[in-house]
Amino acid sequence: MHKVLIVEDEDIMRKGLMFVPKWQEVDCIVVGEATNGLDGLEKIRKYKPDIVIVDVNMPVMDGLEMLEKSIDEYGYDAIIVSGYGEFEYARKGISLGVTEYLLKPVDYSKLYDAIKKIQAKRNTDTDIRNVIRRIDVEKKKLGVLNFEKTETGNKYVDYMIKAIHDRYPEKIALSDISEECKMSCTYLNVKFKNETGYTFNDYLNRYRIQKAVDLLRENNYKVYEIAEMVGFSDYKYFIKVFKKYTGSS
Repeated sequence: MHKVLIVEDEDIMRKGLMFVPKWQEVDCIVVGEATNGLDGLEKIRKYKPDIVIVDVNMPVMDGLEMLEKSIDEYGYDAIIVSGYGEFEYARKGISLGVTEYLLKPVDYSKLYDAIKKIQAKRNTDTDIRNVIRRIDVEKKKLGVLNFEKTETGNKYVDYMIKAIHDRYPEKIALSDISEECKMSCTYLNVKFKNETGYTFNDYLNRYRIQKAVDLLRENNYKVYEIAEMVGFSDYKYFIKVFKKYTGSS
């Protein structure tokens, strides 16, 4: 159930918005009313609404000033209602993240559409937050790798760590590092394990999966794209390694 606050100085309009719409049918409840922007700020702090329906032109404090002072802090979604002559002024609300502009007299079918748009957005935001929480849990399972700005004191190990951090999207193997350092793979792996607690390949895979988790958190790429971005040319192998280190597909 989403909480709605009505901020409108015209009594008839305010009461109409409170009692005419079938709020229950759109899974909403009106938790309060305010007669100007200053009153609206107080009610926002008190009720912490999910949705605020606000007039633009009001005494004491107008609707846009009220939005500027509260929308970011309290994280609600806003619907502006305005008279025809105020519509261009109301459009300034776009920079404040206003979801919809409705002209007076309010067409309630358009109001319902705006409410549903907000609900879909808020539900999506909730889903994304839940996914991010799960991803953060998986990231903890990897063990936080704190070698980004740390030197171990062993020049070969430091070189290997830097190589992984710089070249993890590429094809990189311990044999490559061995040739570059002119040292045996066995020697390098032993030194690396002693300093970090991981084998070279284990550290490389953990680092790649940690970077994959960061990319998943951004929610901007498909999984197969992320696999390639972190150095896995084989998508199925990426899934296998991801599950191995995080415990999740």
